[in-house]
Amino acid sequence: MATLTSRITLKGDEPAGPEDYLSTSLGVIFPDDVTNQHGDAEHSLIYASPKLPKPLLIELAEPEGETDRRLFSHYLWNASLLLAEFIERDSLEAESEETEAGLGKGLSFDTRGLSTAELGAGTALPSIMAGLLGAKSVTVTDYPAPAVMKTLRDNVARNIKPEFAPLPLPGNDPNSILPVTTDITIEGHEWGVFDSSSSSFPASHAHTADRLFVADCLWMPWQHANLRRSINHFLKKTTSARAWVVAGFHTGRAKMAGFYDAEALREEGGVEIERIWERDCDGVEREWDVEREDDITVRKRWLVVAVLKRCEGMVE
Repeated sequence: MATLTSRITLKGDEPAGPEDYLSTSLGVIFPDDVTNQHGDAEHSLIYASPKLPKPLLIELAEPEGETDRRLFSHYLWNASLLLAEFIERDSLEAESEETEAGLGKGLSFDTRGLSTAELGAGTALPSIMAGLLGAKSVTVTDYPAPAVMKTLRDNVARNIKPEFAPLPLPGNDPNSILPVTTDITIEGHEWGVFDSSSSSFPASHAHTADRLFVADCLWMPWQHANLRRSINHFLKKTTSARAWVVAGFHTGRAKMAGFYDAEALREEGGVEIERIWERDCDGVEREWDVEREDDITVRKRWLVVAVLKRCEGMVE
């Protein structure tokens, strides 16, 4: 099994300074270390999947001031890589060894024919993958900073095209892969804010997402309540609707774990946890443990995967 980060390479000039050379050598000096953030404003990214006919070009936003920089949308994070890989795997293969075993047994990340939405999209890689693999519609949102929104629009326009979509595998039904979606919405959205005085977007997209993507959005505990409210706002009120929340431990396990508080999820998000587990960059899985302590090098290797579904009282 290839490591999670093996699909990503930098596009641009070779490293020029001592710090750059050191950063590219960390994997040799510290073999257990892993890069969990990728790219910068000077280096766009090449995402190459063996299942896609062409690599995708992913640009990174160039922050405009300290406010934009604190969003950390100018990187591609491993949570987006993992969610995109799950979507690709299950949208191309109805059943795989991974969906039949492991801690995610029985769960599917297939988005074909479904309406998807992404919160805090950053580079929009999971949404791009869903759009290429036959999602019914794709809605991409992030904080309404001009640089971030421009990058989202450029990435989506460049990559959600038929020439980047995979061909059916030999022997498979040629209709097994649905057409690349043309129903694409890209809008700014501040979590927990649904005032429609300046935009009709929040009202027009309320409860429209069959699948909601949330990748690496848990590092700010003061935003957890707002994030839960946005999940509640955009996720459909059906028994089949799911929110997929994948996150790293950037600010520590204790700070991000509060998002999963059962009462807060129910009261603010209208959702409950269907499954939650941890997975590292090599595909090793373990049970979610709120009390586990890892050093910073080990912590960088791991992500938390949570599947949220509507609480019974929130289904119409």
